[in-house]
Amino acid sequence: MNSIKEMQEAVQEVLPPQCELTKVEVEGPQVVLYLKNIRAFYEDRNLITKIASRIRKKIVLRSDSSTLLPPTEALVKIKQAIPPEAGVTEVKFDPVFNEVQIEALKPGLVIGKGGMVLKTMILETGWSPKVLRAPTSPSEIERAIRAMLVANSEERKKFLTGLGKTMLQPSTACEWVKITALGAFKEVGRSCMLLQTPKSNIIIDCGINIDTTDPSRAYPYLNAMNMALEQIDAVILTHAHLDHSGFIPYLYAYGYDGPTYCTPPTRDLTILLQQDCIHVMNSEGKGAPYSEKDVRKELNHMITREYGEVTDVTPDVRFTFHNAGHILGSSIIHLHIGEGLHNIVHTGDIKFGRTKLFDAASTYFPRIETLLIESTYGGPEDSQPSIEESGGRLANIIRETIQRRGKVLIPVFAVGRAQEIMLVLEEQFKEGELLVYLDGMSKEASAIHTVYPEYLRKNIQRRILTNDSPFDKPLFKHVVPKERRSIVESDEPCVILAPSGMLSGGTSLEFLKMMCQDARNSLVFVGYQSATSLGRKIQNGYKEVPVLNSANKLDALKINMQVHTCEGFSGHSDRSQLLAFVRSLRPKPGRVYTMHGDENKCDDLARTISRMLHTEARAPMNLDTIRLK
Repeated sequence: MNSIKEMQEAVQEVLPPQCELTKVEVEGPQVVLYLKNIRAFYEDRNLITKIASRIRKKIVLRSDSSTLLPPTEALVKIKQAIPPEAGVTEVKFDPVFNEVQIEALKPGLVIGKGGMVLKTMILETGWSPKVLRAPTSPSEIERAIRAMLVANSEERKKFLTGLGKTMLQPSTACEWVKITALGAFKEVGRSCMLLQTPKSNIIIDCGINIDTTDPSRAYPYLNAMNMALEQIDAVILTHAHLDHSGFIPYLYAYGYDGPTYCTPPTRDLTILLQQDCIHVMNSEGKGAPYSEKDVRKELNHMITREYGEVTDVTPDVRFTFHNAGHILGSSIIHLHIGEGLHNIVHTGDIKFGRTKLFDAASTYFPRIETLLIESTYGGPEDSQPSIEESGGRLANIIRETIQRRGKVLIPVFAVGRAQEIMLVLEEQFKEGELLVYLDGMSKEASAIHTVYPEYLRKNIQRRILTNDSPFDKPLFKHVVPKERRSIVESDEPCVILAPSGMLSGGTSLEFLKMMCQDARNSLVFVGYQSATSLGRKIQNGYKEVPVLNSANKLDALKINMQVHTCEGFSGHSDRSQLLAFVRSLRPKPGRVYTMHGDENKCDDLARTISRMLHTEARAPMNLDTIRLK
């Protein structure tokens, strides 16, 4: 359908006249029907399915503004409808979208059996309920994001309706598909790829390399696109880590005005990490390439989609997110191009193995002509022990360090590895046996995990839903900046979890400077260390490493503390898991391209996959452009 008028006519052919349709709007990838009589709509349970199949879009129902109760009256009826044990923490009315945002500790009770409580609220007040889960511990970032989205409703509405109109363009025959490698091909960091058809320019991920001081290697090769940023149609984001998301605000700062698609937890974690990135880069004197204003603009342009939800991006490209098993909300992207012309699976970062937090990456897709797969641990020597073995070894290192009255510093990625290690420590140590300090963003990231338990493994879901969140245990104590030195100087043995995971900055580097000369202490690496990072130098046995001091000059840091690498906690698949993932794919891919790994690992994994599948597999370089069809 090429216009809203055509769409409205199609809806009216199916919709009973007593529903009193007043308006049809297209908000990005979904169609909104405004009705004066929603009660009449609910009389036919199959009506929404009939309309959706007719116009082939996701349908959202809203009451016409003339039928809304005043917020004060509506609030009374909403409170009457929701049982007190739901633990409602906040109710906000959004007159721009005719929605009421209800935050509760137990959203299921707000929804009711079969959605009956929601139905009661919309019938009695007219306002469409939008139910949000409250974090189990206070979260400044969740509160800020939710408040900002309501405060900027007018701007978001204008953006979404404008986007919807552009997406109504008629689809045309798609004659070709090509991709261009703009970052993280034969390297790790600054992930970015451009997907193009005759009608579409779509960026998949747009990250930074935070572990280099070389500006030419820090950011994607956006100038190689040979187009203005305004010509980009959409950004699709696999997950929140900065090497995938960290350069997106730059696009908005310099002309891009389109959507960024991601899962709901990816949106929240991305904003958290980007704000911290600005703070760290500015405080270290590097200067951030964008400002908080650009992050806010990005938030207003983010469109969240759940796993399995098919979404039209342009007239000739649609995509679906699938679980990647890497971090909270991380996604494999399945792209369907043209009317069956070509199908791409882009893995982002994947974990095809057991972890304490997530199910293994998905392997079933409708079609796969081209697979792009990460290769972080794709080398022939890359083998990781089981999570049980790793947990036992980490516990032994900690106990040995405590016996000599030392402290253990574990550099972690605040999103993913911090929570995985927290679960391991909770399992390995009894309450009162150990004190674990969490510094930096780990507290906020853990709170976000409790907002989206449906993205976690079933046993962790159950714990969060029954007020037994593993992230809120007395074992864990959150650090405020003024406490850091006193923690290091005390005689009390402890474990410190601090970002960043590669010692490239942040609080882990602060703690390292204070702890590195005491031989009683231990430094334990539990995640990937890039080839150019400070963490890799120490991991390789350097006893003296260069670091910047407060005057922005290099000091030599002597490493006297014991250094350990405890593998098995990574959110990336090791080589055997990567190969098992490829073998498990249904259907089998027609061709394979490796990415997101050191050069030799990308090359070796591609050769192995080629032999294993008897198909074309190779490792492109940055700036390569490949025609897929």
